[in-house]
Amino acid sequence: MLTYSIMLDGAFVRRKAGSAAKPATSQDVVRLSTAIQRHPLLTSHRLHRIYFYDAAPSTEIIENPFSKERLDFGATRAHRASEVMHSQLAREAFFANRLGELSFQGWAPKMDLRKVTEESLTLGSADIRPVVGQKGVDMRIGLDMASLSLKKLSSIIVLVTGDSDFVPAMKFARREGTQVLLVTLGHGVKEQMLHHADIVLPTSVADWFIQCDNAICESL
Repeated sequence: MLTYSIMLDGAFVRRKAGSAAKPATSQDVVRLSTAIQRHPLLTSHRLHRIYFYDAAPSTEIIENPFSKERLDFGATRAHRASEVMHSQLAREAFFANRLGELSFQGWAPKMDLRKVTEESLTLGSADIRPVVGQKGVDMRIGLDMASLSLKKLSSIIVLVTGDSDFVPAMKFARREGTQVLLVTLGHGVKEQMLHHADIVLPTSVADWFIQCDNAICESL
């Protein structure tokens, strides 16, 4: 019996499992994780841990450069939703949150400037949006892949992502004797990711959920 860990790229899972109208919830994350655990390739092996990599919600207060209106990220619906998700996942068996941070990176036009045909363009306070990015999340995934491999804590790493930035970590883990299963959730990935995974499971989120609902997630 081998030991395996599931590593969930939180931003990727949220995007594939939810939408703007219906954001992904902790229940969606648990359903996906449970379905993956019950895949025939893993049922005879022992789960070490499920790692959920995401950015902790920001409490930064920013100011619109045009209207001078202040936006408190800590008071937004997205902030509360992230707090709830992380809290609920932390209470799930074998789950571990690995959180980076959100960083405000400035303002950008809401419209796609590539489609603008006018020679000049006037923007107002309602025409721009804040740009935020994750910091420290990818680094944590890479470090944990290396640590799990070097310490022989997991013979199999199930990596759920579509980000080719993890190719070096995938290559390192395989050089250390760890098998890498890549779960793409139906997302198109670069060829090099396919080359450096031992097995690719391209099943979409919807199909994972169908498997879960059909037979294997009665306890959820």
